[in-house]
Amino acid sequence: MDLKTAGALRRLRLISAPEAVSFLLLLVCSVLKRTTDFDAVPVMGMVHGVLFVGYVVLWALAWNRVRWGLGRAALLFVLSVLPTGGFFAERTLARECEDVVVAARAGAQEAVGA
Repeated sequence: MDLKTAGALRRLRLISAPEAVSFLLLLVCSVLKRTTDFDAVPVMGMVHGVLFVGYVVLWALAWNRVRWGLGRAALLFVLSVLPTGGFFAERTLARECEDVVVAARAGAQEAVGA
């Protein structure tokens, strides 16, 4: 793997936590809409929708770049539709991205030393 792969993972990782926060805020706004006069659902719905579409696009690009198996790709997609799943996806992607960077640096050092 190379640094472009790490970049794809990093981009997906960076959008996963904001997407999860927007989902939780949308749920809070939905409850507030039904229990009070406060109605931020249209605005929060749009924010969450944009972040979710961004997550799906970056997920597809990362899947194409990293070549995850179907199970791994499905897990990361399912995490995006769970209220707190984006936080777990972010942690998983952080570890995977770090592993890719370490492997890329080791490969570059081997190439220089050869």
